[in-house]
Amino acid sequence: MPINYYIFLSVALFCIGVAGVLTRRNAIIIFMCVELMLNAVNLLLVAFSKMHHLATVAINRNAGIDGQLFVFFIIVVAAAEVSVGLAIIVMMYRNTHSVDVNFLNRLKH
Repeated sequence: MPINYYIFLSVALFCIGVAGVLTRRNAIIIFMCVELMLNAVNLLLVAFSKMHHLATVAINRNAGIDGQLFVFFIIVVAAAEVSVGLAIIVMMYRNTHSVDVNFLNRLKH
């Protein structure tokens, strides 16, 4: 499968995530859109890693797995982000009884 398909899919997913972050007010949906953007980057890293691996497999047996290692660390960081982010959203809901991001402007004063 050509790399162009992976690039197109990753760009489409990333654009959907950016549009969701910029247009939505619900904190949970914004959080899900950020995760969608992270997964788009992960898809692209794995695709480029696989392409690089196929090009250099004759030279070095362990070449081309750097992108997959980055994806592993991104997934670990995303899991920590999910736990912290959901805890913040739950505390926001307990205090304000809403997950609307614009409602947080009232909490400044």
